[in-house]
Amino acid sequence: MIKNQWYVVMSSREIRKGQLVGVTRFGEKLAFWRDNKGAVHCISDICCHRGASISHGKLLHNGHVAMCPFHGFEYDPTGKVVAIPANGRKTPVPENFKVKSYRVHETADFIWLWYGDDEPKTFPKYFDDIGDDLSYSEFSEVWSVHYSRAVENQLDPVHVPFVHYNTIGRGNRTVVDGPIVRWIDDTMFYFYVFNRVDDGTPAKRPDELKISNASKVYLEFKFPNIWQNHIDEKLRVTAAFVPIDDEHTRIYLRFYVGFTKVKFLDKLIAILGTPFNKKVLHQDKAVVETQIPKRSELKMSENLINGDLPIIEYRKKREELKKINNV
Repeated sequence: MIKNQWYVVMSSREIRKGQLVGVTRFGEKLAFWRDNKGAVHCISDICCHRGASISHGKLLHNGHVAMCPFHGFEYDPTGKVVAIPANGRKTPVPENFKVKSYRVHETADFIWLWYGDDEPKTFPKYFDDIGDDLSYSEFSEVWSVHYSRAVENQLDPVHVPFVHYNTIGRGNRTVVDGPIVRWIDDTMFYFYVFNRVDDGTPAKRPDELKISNASKVYLEFKFPNIWQNHIDEKLRVTAAFVPIDDEHTRIYLRFYVGFTKVKFLDKLIAILGTPFNKKVLHQDKAVVETQIPKRSELKMSENLINGDLPIIEYRKKREELKKINNV
């Protein structure tokens, strides 16, 4: 994983007041909860006493304290044990009785976690052009791949006419001109696709094309793990590729709609579009889970082609960020 980054790790709706939620992210067991004021907290889900799962316990003191179910040890949001019942509630707790806590932030109906050693200098940002005027439906599923493979699948214009031959890849547009990759800042890029039917001429290089000749559809990736398909000003598909461990990824897919400007109607349209989006994603899953190895790297035994340019750009930047953060 790239350290010192804000990662989307969960959907906001998965954490309700009064409940402890245990999940695995980055190969680590984590316990999340929302206190009575709505603030989200996250600590290690391994009790420092005997290793039990804290998330199997309950919340106390208006959701400010998580209690381990095994021996009643109580943890505050910083991961410090504030009470050991067996010692007496007023007995001071030694400093070494604590677990790691994680900085979290909530925006765009997602829970973001700062994964790293340094303190974050900024808060995470979602896509700037997705606002409250768009309604969305959401679903998630787990893929048996490293998150880098799941990301690269959405950066790949070459697979579309083959994997999605009867959905979004209809038309037999197998030749991939370009594609053009345009970096917006140090951790975000747009890419434009120019797929066409094979007319006997070779695929064009990016420098032979102009963005103005591309379709209005373009795609966007923001490090470390969110992606957007700009289908139309009022129609988007986004995905968050959440690392569970080195061999599993949870994908949160959203379908944003803003055609009618009437919230409940746009929401209904988004919900009705979910079965089609699931079908498309399952077509991807069936193939991506066969890839070996399960994770990608900049240098590996793959022979890439011009159409893989967004993937190459992603791998280069990911390698650069890993080196910067000593991974």
